[in-house]
Amino acid sequence: MTAPADTHPAPATLLATAEATLPSGLFRYVLTTSWVHQLPLVALTVSVFLLEVVPLELQRRVVNDAVKQRQYSTVLLLCAAYGGAALLQGSIKLALNIYRAWVGERAKRDLRRCVYCATGSGSSAADARGTAVSMVVAEVEPVGNFIGAAVSEPLLQAGILATVISYVIHIDRWMGAAAIALFIPQMVFVPLMQHGMNRRTRARVWLLRQIGAGLIVTDPQDAPVSVENADRIDRVFRINMRIFELKFTMNYLMNLCTHAQIIMALLLGGWRVIEGNLEIGGVVAFISGIARLTDPWGDLVNYLRDLSVNEVKFKLIAGATNVDAPPVLPIGQPALWD
Repeated sequence: MTAPADTHPAPATLLATAEATLPSGLFRYVLTTSWVHQLPLVALTVSVFLLEVVPLELQRRVVNDAVKQRQYSTVLLLCAAYGGAALLQGSIKLALNIYRAWVGERAKRDLRRCVYCATGSGSSAADARGTAVSMVVAEVEPVGNFIGAAVSEPLLQAGILATVISYVIHIDRWMGAAAIALFIPQMVFVPLMQHGMNRRTRARVWLLRQIGAGLIVTDPQDAPVSVENADRIDRVFRINMRIFELKFTMNYLMNLCTHAQIIMALLLGGWRVIEGNLEIGGVVAFISGIARLTDPWGDLVNYLRDLSVNEVKFKLIAGATNVDAPPVLPIGQPALWD
Protein backbone atom coordinates (compact mmCIF):
# COMPACT_ATOMS: atom_id res chain seq x y z
CA MET A 1 0.00 0.00 0.00
CA THR A 2 1.29 3.48 -0.85
CA ALA A 3 0.95 6.38 1.56
CA PRO A 4 -1.81 8.92 0.94
CA ALA A 5 -0.92 11.88 -1.21
CA ASP A 6 0.64 14.73 0.73
CA THR A 7 -0.97 18.06 -0.05
CA HIS A 8 1.34 20.16 2.13
CA PRO A 9 3.00 23.26 0.68
CA ALA A 10 6.70 23.38 0.03
CA PRO A 11 8.94 23.28 3.13
CA ALA A 12 10.20 26.82 2.59
CA THR A 13 6.65 28.14 2.45
CA LEU A 14 5.68 26.25 5.59
CA LEU A 15 8.69 27.46 7.55
CA ALA A 16 7.94 31.01 6.53
CA THR A 17 4.27 30.87 7.52
CA ALA A 18 4.18 28.19 10.24
CA GLU A 19 2.11 28.90 13.29
CA ALA A 20 4.30 29.01 16.39
CA THR A 21 1.58 27.96 18.82
CA LEU A 22 -0.05 24.59 19.37
CA PRO A 23 -3.29 23.52 21.09
CA SER A 24 -2.82 22.81 24.79
CA GLY A 25 -4.32 19.29 24.60
CA LEU A 26 -2.89 16.30 22.77
CA PHE A 27 -6.22 14.98 21.46
CA ARG A 28 -7.28 18.45 20.43
CA TYR A 29 -4.19 18.58 18.26
CA VAL A 30 -4.92 15.09 16.89
CA LEU A 31 -8.44 16.06 15.85
CA THR A 32 -7.36 19.43 14.50
CA THR A 33 -4.60 18.12 12.26
CA SER A 34 -5.68 14.60 11.28
CA TRP A 35 -9.42 14.06 11.77
CA VAL A 36 -9.88 13.45 8.03
CA HIS A 37 -7.40 10.56 8.20
CA GLN A 38 -8.68 9.21 11.53
CA LEU A 39 -12.02 8.27 9.92
CA PRO A 40 -10.60 5.75 7.41
CA LEU A 41 -8.24 4.50 10.13
CA VAL A 42 -11.29 3.74 12.29
CA ALA A 43 -12.97 1.91 9.39
CA LEU A 44 -9.89 -0.27 8.82
CA THR A 45 -9.63 -0.91 12.56
CA VAL A 46 -13.23 -2.12 12.85
CA SER A 47 -12.66 -4.50 9.93
CA VAL A 48 -9.59 -5.98 11.61
CA PHE A 49 -11.16 -6.76 14.98
CA LEU A 50 -14.42 -8.07 13.47
CA LEU A 51 -12.38 -10.63 11.54
CA GLU A 52 -10.57 -11.71 14.72
CA VAL A 53 -13.07 -14.43 15.66
CA VAL A 54 -13.17 -16.03 12.20
CA PRO A 55 -9.95 -18.07 12.70
CA LEU A 56 -11.13 -19.15 16.16
CA GLU A 57 -14.43 -20.47 14.84
CA LEU A 58 -12.70 -22.23 11.93
CA GLN A 59 -10.24 -23.91 14.34
CA ARG A 60 -13.16 -25.20 16.41
CA ARG A 61 -14.95 -26.55 13.35
CA VAL A 62 -11.81 -28.21 11.93
CA VAL A 63 -11.23 -30.13 15.17
CA ASN A 64 -14.87 -31.10 15.65
CA ASP A 65 -15.41 -32.11 12.00
CA ALA A 66 -12.22 -34.16 11.95
CA VAL A 67 -13.33 -36.04 15.10
CA LYS A 68 -17.00 -36.48 14.17
CA GLN A 69 -17.31 -36.78 10.40
CA ARG A 70 -13.79 -37.96 9.56
CA GLN A 71 -14.11 -36.35 6.13
CA TYR A 72 -10.81 -34.88 5.04
CA SER A 73 -12.43 -32.84 2.28
CA THR A 74 -14.27 -30.83 4.92
CA VAL A 75 -11.00 -30.22 6.75
CA LEU A 76 -9.38 -29.03 3.52
CA LEU A 77 -12.26 -26.64 2.84
CA LEU A 78 -12.15 -25.18 6.34
CA CYS A 79 -8.36 -24.80 6.22
CA ALA A 80 -8.66 -22.96 2.91
CA ALA A 81 -11.22 -20.64 4.48
CA TYR A 82 -8.87 -20.13 7.43
CA GLY A 83 -6.04 -19.16 5.08
CA GLY A 84 -8.30 -16.75 3.19
CA ALA A 85 -9.46 -15.09 6.41
CA ALA A 86 -5.86 -14.76 7.65
CA LEU A 87 -4.79 -13.26 4.31
CA LEU A 88 -7.66 -10.76 4.32
CA GLN A 89 -7.12 -9.70 7.92
CA GLY A 90 -3.36 -9.44 7.44
CA SER A 91 -3.78 -7.29 4.33
CA ILE A 92 -6.15 -4.91 6.11
CA LYS A 93 -3.78 -4.72 9.08
CA LEU A 94 -0.86 -3.96 6.73
CA ALA A 95 -2.80 -1.09 5.19
CA LEU A 96 -3.75 0.13 8.67
CA ASN A 97 -0.14 0.12 9.91
CA ILE A 98 1.20 1.94 6.84
CA TYR A 99 -1.55 4.55 7.06
CA ARG A 100 -0.88 5.01 10.78
CA ALA A 101 2.84 5.48 10.12
CA TRP A 102 2.11 8.10 7.45
CA VAL A 103 -0.16 10.07 9.78
CA GLY A 104 2.44 9.87 12.55
CA GLU A 105 5.34 10.99 10.33
CA ARG A 106 3.22 13.86 9.02
CA ALA A 107 2.58 14.98 12.62
CA LYS A 108 6.30 14.75 13.48
CA ARG A 109 7.19 16.95 10.53
CA ASP A 110 4.63 19.58 11.50
CA LEU A 111 5.65 19.57 15.15
CA ARG A 112 9.34 19.95 14.27
CA ARG A 113 8.56 22.88 11.97
CA CYS A 114 6.51 24.48 14.72
CA VAL A 115 9.32 24.03 17.24
CA TYR A 116 11.86 25.38 14.77
CA CYS A 117 9.83 28.51 14.12
CA ALA A 118 9.25 29.12 17.83
CA THR A 119 12.64 28.27 19.34
CA GLY A 120 15.09 27.27 16.66
CA SER A 121 15.61 30.59 14.92
CA GLY A 122 16.83 33.80 16.49
CA SER A 123 17.38 32.29 19.94
CA SER A 124 20.81 32.61 21.49
CA ALA A 125 20.17 31.47 25.06
CA ALA A 126 21.74 28.09 25.79
CA ASP A 127 18.73 26.78 27.68
CA ALA A 128 16.36 27.75 24.84
CA ARG A 129 18.57 26.07 22.26
CA GLY A 130 18.97 23.02 24.46
CA THR A 131 15.20 22.76 24.83
CA ALA A 132 14.78 23.04 21.07
CA VAL A 133 17.35 20.30 20.46
CA SER A 134 15.65 18.01 22.98
CA MET A 135 12.22 18.58 21.45
CA VAL A 136 13.20 18.29 17.78
CA VAL A 137 15.45 15.25 18.24
CA ALA A 138 13.79 13.23 21.00
CA GLU A 139 10.43 14.47 22.29
CA VAL A 140 8.64 14.95 18.95
CA GLU A 141 9.41 11.36 17.84
CA PRO A 142 7.24 9.44 20.37
CA VAL A 143 4.52 12.10 20.26
CA GLY A 144 4.27 11.78 16.47
CA ASN A 145 4.17 7.98 16.66
CA PHE A 146 1.38 8.21 19.21
CA ILE A 147 -0.65 10.64 17.11
CA GLY A 148 -0.72 8.18 14.21
CA ALA A 149 -2.41 5.58 16.41
CA ALA A 150 -4.16 7.84 18.92
CA VAL A 151 -7.69 6.82 17.91
CA SER A 152 -7.29 3.55 16.03
CA GLU A 153 -5.01 1.77 18.55
CA PRO A 154 -7.34 1.76 21.59
CA LEU A 155 -10.30 1.00 19.31
CA LEU A 156 -8.45 -1.95 17.77
CA GLN A 157 -7.27 -3.48 21.05
CA ALA A 158 -10.55 -2.88 22.90
CA GLY A 159 -12.46 -4.24 19.88
CA ILE A 160 -10.35 -7.41 19.80
CA LEU A 161 -10.83 -7.92 23.54
CA ALA A 162 -14.60 -7.43 23.31
CA THR A 163 -14.92 -9.64 20.23
CA VAL A 164 -12.83 -12.52 21.58
CA ILE A 165 -14.40 -12.40 25.06
CA SER A 166 -17.87 -12.45 23.51
CA TYR A 167 -16.86 -15.46 21.45
CA VAL A 168 -15.45 -17.46 24.36
CA ILE A 169 -18.59 -16.72 26.37
CA HIS A 170 -20.60 -17.94 23.39
CA ILE A 171 -18.62 -21.21 23.42
CA ASP A 172 -19.11 -21.79 27.14
CA ARG A 173 -20.38 -19.15 29.54
CA TRP A 174 -18.77 -20.73 32.61
CA MET A 175 -15.33 -20.88 31.07
CA GLY A 176 -15.78 -17.36 29.76
CA ALA A 177 -16.78 -16.08 33.20
CA ALA A 178 -13.75 -17.76 34.78
CA ALA A 179 -11.43 -16.22 32.19
CA ILE A 180 -12.85 -12.75 32.81
CA ALA A 181 -12.49 -13.23 36.57
CA LEU A 182 -8.75 -13.75 36.11
CA PHE A 183 -8.54 -10.27 34.55
CA ILE A 184 -9.67 -8.64 37.80
CA PRO A 185 -6.23 -8.82 39.55
CA GLN A 186 -4.69 -7.11 36.52
CA MET A 187 -7.23 -4.30 36.79
CA VAL A 188 -5.87 -3.69 40.30
CA PHE A 189 -2.09 -3.89 39.97
CA VAL A 190 -1.72 -2.51 36.42
CA PRO A 191 -3.09 1.02 37.17
CA LEU A 192 -1.06 1.25 40.38
CA MET A 193 2.21 0.28 38.72
CA GLN A 194 1.42 2.42 35.69
CA HIS A 195 0.95 5.46 37.90
CA GLY A 196 4.41 4.93 39.36
CA MET A 197 5.95 4.72 35.88
CA ASN A 198 4.15 7.88 34.76
CA ARG A 199 5.50 9.92 37.66
CA ARG A 200 9.05 8.80 36.95
CA THR A 201 8.71 9.47 33.22
CA ARG A 202 7.59 13.02 33.97
CA ALA A 203 10.72 13.62 36.06
CA ARG A 204 12.93 12.03 33.37
CA VAL A 205 11.60 14.37 30.67
CA TRP A 206 12.41 17.36 32.87
CA LEU A 207 15.95 16.12 33.49
CA LEU A 208 16.65 15.37 29.83
CA ARG A 209 15.65 18.91 28.94
CA GLN A 210 18.05 20.28 31.53
CA ILE A 211 20.81 18.05 30.16
CA GLY A 212 20.11 19.30 26.63
CA ALA A 213 20.37 22.90 27.78
CA GLY A 214 23.58 22.16 29.67
CA LEU A 215 25.26 20.66 26.62
CA ILE A 216 25.17 24.00 24.81
CA VAL A 217 27.71 26.15 26.64
CA THR A 218 28.98 29.31 24.97
CA ASP A 219 30.61 31.01 27.96
CA PRO A 220 33.65 29.49 29.74
CA GLN A 221 32.09 30.59 33.04
CA ASP A 222 29.33 28.04 32.43
CA ALA A 223 31.75 25.11 32.84
CA PRO A 224 30.19 24.03 36.17
CA VAL A 225 27.13 23.08 34.15
CA SER A 226 29.00 19.95 33.04
CA VAL A 227 29.22 18.84 36.69
CA GLU A 228 25.49 19.38 37.12
CA ASN A 229 24.81 17.42 33.94
CA ALA A 230 26.87 14.49 35.24
CA ASP A 231 24.63 14.44 38.32
CA ARG A 232 21.52 14.68 36.13
CA ILE A 233 22.71 11.77 34.01
CA ASP A 234 23.05 9.66 37.15
CA ARG A 235 19.55 10.65 38.18
CA VAL A 236 18.17 9.68 34.76
CA PHE A 237 19.88 6.30 35.15
CA ARG A 238 18.21 5.71 38.52
CA ILE A 239 14.82 6.81 37.23
CA ASN A 240 15.09 4.58 34.16
CA MET A 241 15.98 1.58 36.30
CA ARG A 242 12.92 2.14 38.50
CA ILE A 243 10.77 2.39 35.36
CA PHE A 244 12.21 -0.86 33.99
CA GLU A 245 11.68 -2.63 37.31
CA LEU A 246 8.02 -1.61 37.38
CA LYS A 247 7.50 -2.37 33.68
CA PHE A 248 9.04 -5.85 33.71
CA THR A 249 7.39 -6.74 37.01
CA MET A 250 4.02 -5.76 35.54
CA ASN A 251 4.71 -7.87 32.44
CA TYR A 252 5.70 -10.80 34.68
CA LEU A 253 2.46 -10.60 36.65
CA MET A 254 0.39 -10.27 33.46
CA ASN A 255 2.06 -13.37 32.02
CA LEU A 256 1.26 -15.30 35.20
CA CYS A 257 -2.39 -14.33 34.85
CA THR A 258 -2.39 -15.54 31.24
CA HIS A 259 -0.95 -18.93 32.22
CA ALA A 260 -3.53 -19.15 35.00
CA GLN A 261 -6.26 -18.63 32.40
CA ILE A 262 -4.88 -21.45 30.23
CA ILE A 263 -4.65 -23.80 33.22
CA MET A 264 -8.22 -22.91 34.11
CA ALA A 265 -9.32 -23.63 30.52
CA LEU A 266 -7.68 -27.04 30.61
CA LEU A 267 -9.11 -27.95 34.01
CA LEU A 268 -12.64 -26.65 33.52
CA GLY A 269 -12.80 -27.44 29.80
CA GLY A 270 -11.48 -30.98 30.30
CA TRP A 271 -14.05 -31.61 33.00
CA ARG A 272 -16.92 -30.29 30.84
CA VAL A 273 -15.76 -32.41 27.85
CA ILE A 274 -15.66 -35.55 30.03
CA GLU A 275 -19.16 -34.71 31.29
CA GLY A 276 -20.37 -34.32 27.71
CA ASN A 277 -21.24 -30.64 28.06
CA LEU A 278 -18.59 -29.30 25.65
CA GLU A 279 -16.90 -30.48 22.48
CA ILE A 280 -13.12 -30.81 22.33
CA GLY A 281 -13.03 -28.21 19.56
CA GLY A 282 -14.48 -25.69 21.99
CA VAL A 283 -11.56 -26.21 24.38
CA VAL A 284 -9.06 -25.75 21.54
CA ALA A 285 -10.77 -22.57 20.37
CA PHE A 286 -11.02 -21.32 23.96
CA ILE A 287 -7.28 -21.75 24.61
CA SER A 288 -6.50 -20.08 21.30
CA GLY A 289 -8.85 -17.25 22.26
CA ILE A 290 -7.07 -16.73 25.57
CA ALA A 291 -3.77 -16.51 23.71
CA ARG A 292 -5.32 -13.86 21.47
CA LEU A 293 -6.40 -11.88 24.54
CA THR A 294 -2.84 -11.52 25.82
CA ASP A 295 -1.49 -9.26 23.08
CA PRO A 296 -4.40 -6.78 22.86
CA TRP A 297 -4.57 -6.51 26.64
CA GLY A 298 -0.83 -5.82 26.83
CA ASP A 299 -1.06 -3.38 23.91
CA LEU A 300 -3.95 -1.57 25.57
CA VAL A 301 -1.91 -1.22 28.76
CA ASN A 302 1.02 0.10 26.71
CA TYR A 303 -1.32 2.55 24.99
CA LEU A 304 -2.54 3.94 28.31
CA ARG A 305 1.07 4.32 29.42
CA ASP A 306 2.02 6.06 26.19
CA LEU A 307 -1.04 8.30 26.43
CA SER A 308 0.01 9.61 29.84
CA VAL A 309 3.65 10.03 28.81
CA ASN A 310 2.92 11.75 25.51
CA GLU A 311 0.36 14.08 27.05
CA VAL A 312 3.15 15.38 29.26
CA LYS A 313 5.58 15.66 26.34
CA PHE A 314 3.06 17.38 24.09
CA LYS A 315 2.21 19.93 26.78
CA LEU A 316 5.92 20.64 27.16
CA ILE A 317 6.24 21.13 23.41
CA ALA A 318 3.10 23.29 23.27
CA GLY A 319 4.35 25.35 26.20
CA ALA A 320 7.68 25.95 24.47
CA THR A 321 5.98 27.09 21.26
CA ASN A 322 3.45 29.32 23.01
CA VAL A 323 4.89 32.01 25.24
CA ASP A 324 1.48 32.60 26.83
CA ALA A 325 1.11 28.99 27.96
CA PRO A 326 1.78 28.25 31.65
CA PRO A 327 4.73 25.96 32.40
CA VAL A 328 3.83 22.30 32.75
CA LEU A 329 6.75 21.45 35.01
CA PRO A 330 7.99 23.55 37.94
CA ILE A 331 11.03 25.77 37.52
CA GLY A 332 12.85 23.97 40.33
CA GLN A 333 13.89 20.32 40.44
CA PRO A 334 11.15 17.70 40.28
CA ALA A 335 10.38 15.99 43.56
CA LEU A 336 10.87 12.45 42.25
CA TRP A 337 14.38 11.29 41.44
CA ASP A 338 14.16 7.53 41.87
